[in-house]
Amino acid sequence: MGSKTIRLDEDVYERLRENKRDDETFSEAVERLMGGRSLAELGDVLDDGSRVERMETAIAEADEADVHEVDEVLDQFE
Repeated sequence: MGSKTIRLDEDVYERLRENKRDDETFSEAVERLMGGRSLAELGDVLDDGSRVERMETAIAEADEADVHEVDEVLDQFE
């Protein structure tokens, strides 16, 4: 794999250096901090109506579980 040279403003470099883990290279830190695919890259996934519906259901169920868990924690303090 090749490499490229990039220029960063000093403040951006310092933020990157502060967020870089001791056991990773700057490239690995940038990749980790950038996260996964962007929403624009997920367009092909969102074109599938049934997949979107399953995703919405999973999100709703996770939200419901979170509310339930918060309620249980709050009940401990009453």
